[in-house]
Amino acid sequence: MVDEALSATRAVQSRLRDLPSRVVVYLVLAACLFPETGHLGVWRKLTGALVGLPVVAPTASALAQARRRVGSKPLRWLFDLLRGPAATRHGPGIR
Repeated sequence: MVDEALSATRAVQSRLRDLPSRVVVYLVLAACLFPETGHLGVWRKLTGALVGLPVVAPTASALAQARRRVGSKPLRWLFDLLRGPAATRHGPGIR
């Protein structure tokens, strides 16, 4: 779904980067699960089990620039895909 969202919103990176667009989207989604941790802390959580593999060690500035580069459109696309129908004013379970 993330790859489809990036393609649909034309947010796929145009060149090979240390932080590809797909990774940035996963980082933003993970940041929602750990709001008190900060981007670097979330990055460490995401890459913590990759011991022995070559993993990029981005700076906080690089993570912020990557978020700006990808933008909000892929996340909006994912939200629209997954949100489900809106509640109506009347019906069972609606308050």
